[in-house]
Amino acid sequence: MDEIPPLHPAEDGATVGLFWVSSDRVYVGAPAPEPAPNMVLTALGPRVTGPQPREWTWSELAGLEITEVPTRSAPQRWATHAASFVAAALDAWVPSSPTEMTVSVIAPDGTHRTPVYSSAAVAYSPREVALSRRLISDFTQGTATPVVMTEWWEQTRPTKILRSREREAVLALWLARG
Repeated sequence: MDEIPPLHPAEDGATVGLFWVSSDRVYVGAPAPEPAPNMVLTALGPRVTGPQPREWTWSELAGLEITEVPTRSAPQRWATHAASFVAAALDAWVPSSPTEMTVSVIAPDGTHRTPVYSSAAVAYSPREVALSRRLISDFTQGTATPVVMTEWWEQTRPTKILRSREREAVLALWLARG
């Protein structure tokens, strides 16, 4: 993927775990401009948009995995934020491309991989990644649906970027609601 996705203001959606949630869509990672591929999660199943569109139902999948996820502990994330702040203050900071992750859809006809952009500013917390993966597992097992995510957005519409502890709490809420 060559293009860097635009930064989205909080009123357009929010990063929660490995997802970008808005009123009408749930993406794995950050939404990328066309023609770059996106992984959209719907009530019926995951859908790849872009040059090679595909879609599946949740019931036909053996799994959905997200790999190459940028994960760091809280001290590591703070150190990276501090280094970026100092570099910006010294006018030495150059924004980097978002980290690419890979979404693997395990379907009856094989495994299909799609690159997506991370929506984390620096990295995700290990707990945030674990909770996100549990939620994906619930989708593929039919015990939860991404609708819980868009309903949350409609009910709360956060006006600021959520901190990792807040994102973890929202993920736990979604897992409890199933």
